[in-house]
Amino acid sequence: MADGKPENDDAFSAHSSHLLPIPAKPKTNKFAMACSFLASMTSILLGYDIGVMSGAIIYIQKDLHITDVQKEVIMGIFSLYSLIGSAVAGPTSDWIGRRLTIVLAGVIFFFGALFMGLATNYAFLMVGRFVAGIGVGYALMIAPVYTAEVAPASCRGLLLSFPELFINIGALVGFTSDLAFSHLPTNLGWRFMLGIGMIPSVILTLVTLVMPESPRWLVTQGRLGEAKQVLERTSDSLEEAKSRLSDIKQAAGIPQHCNEDIVSIPKGHHGKGVWRELFVHPTPVVLHIMLCAFGMHFFQMTSGIETVILYSPEIFEKAGIKNDTHKLLGTMAIGFVKTMSILVAMFLSDKIGRRPLLLTSVGGCCVCLMGLATGLTFVQNSDHRLIWAVALCVCSILCYVSIFAIGMGPLTWVYSSEIFPLRVRAQGCGLAVAVNRVTSAVLTMTFISLYKAITIGGAFFLYAGFAALAWLFFYTLFPETRGKTLEEIEALFGTFFKWRSTMRALNQKSGDVSGQVQTGNTTIGTGNS
Repeated sequence: MADGKPENDDAFSAHSSHLLPIPAKPKTNKFAMACSFLASMTSILLGYDIGVMSGAIIYIQKDLHITDVQKEVIMGIFSLYSLIGSAVAGPTSDWIGRRLTIVLAGVIFFFGALFMGLATNYAFLMVGRFVAGIGVGYALMIAPVYTAEVAPASCRGLLLSFPELFINIGALVGFTSDLAFSHLPTNLGWRFMLGIGMIPSVILTLVTLVMPESPRWLVTQGRLGEAKQVLERTSDSLEEAKSRLSDIKQAAGIPQHCNEDIVSIPKGHHGKGVWRELFVHPTPVVLHIMLCAFGMHFFQMTSGIETVILYSPEIFEKAGIKNDTHKLLGTMAIGFVKTMSILVAMFLSDKIGRRPLLLTSVGGCCVCLMGLATGLTFVQNSDHRLIWAVALCVCSILCYVSIFAIGMGPLTWVYSSEIFPLRVRAQGCGLAVAVNRVTSAVLTMTFISLYKAITIGGAFFLYAGFAALAWLFFYTLFPETRGKTLEEIEALFGTFFKWRSTMRALNQKSGDVSGQVQTGNTTIGTGNS
């Protein structure tokens, strides 16, 4: 019996070591989720403006007697104004920190909403749009950056979906505001619709005060003690917190043996040379990352999502729905469907990966846009009401915003914010948002002119063509990033169309290391017995 016991221990030890490499799935870190949730509330500002302007423009055009060209400009110029905010948000967040940048975004938007609500003419309204646009630009850039730097790898996709969720919630609130104030006198209704946007900006500014600073920004300032505390609260384990801190220190150029609470930062790691690395002497890795990030934001907008939302009342009218209240109810349906759909994406990106969701979403968007274009073409070329064509248009719009929200919507922010290396993350994400805003501005400022030139059906066939090109672009250039740390992701880039070979080599190397660890554990277990 005594001789048999060590044999059982040997067997148990070997069996245990065989199971060691298979870790239990960590629970979602509640503190990291709360931080990401609060930071992502900044995205409500963009969503609210998109949603509220789609309905408010009906009454602005009636009250101020603006032309179609002025209508295009007031709708689309907001994206160009937000470009200014996103361009300066990167350097600002490196200077004053991620948290104070979020506060600044809320304060700026507050004054923008105030000016829009008090506007007495078209020029005054444009001033309000300018100020609010800068605030939104700040918000768009900083929310995904902060979330990417706080979230552990196990749930980063879920947490980075929060900005898109809040864009949709903001749009739904904007649609509701349109309907709620639509029964007021024309000269008051649209002013209440726009001015009420001050409320979310105040809430945003207040809740930001309870958030911790980004641990990666703290490290770049040499504040290791504070960074360590934040990492211990936002990581799935103490070991992961130590590993994340080590990776960040390496990226920031801080020697691993430096463990003091406050350390000095080596020269060359205070943000200097970032623009040179991005544009003058970019490495193949940085080039590949910029191509993916900028391309993703470009194709997100060329799929026509902001055109569909901003001009949804006009699209419904072209589809044969003439009543203003019915058009506003249609926009509310868009907001509701889009918000519900984003909840699906939030829990799938960390389970099935970025690529499957993205490719499925873009392919579905292409089909839905073709359906919408077909329905609008039949409605516009018929001398009587085609019920089936109207139904096709409505169903295509709802299916389009739903499948967009499942993949293309949130994953643009997830993917582009997690692939940039720490040293260029703030500036890189700011530039990606700039591409997003410029593309949005071009499309939304030309939509009416475009459909007058090539018909409204032709405009959506064009957007469908862009979606098809996007699918090919994503399929050939985008590696999978699910489950990898921000520092590991950098190794996947640099080979462009050959990224699959790089990923296989990295997986093989990782497997070899795991095999060596497993063999070592088996030997140790046998020796101990």
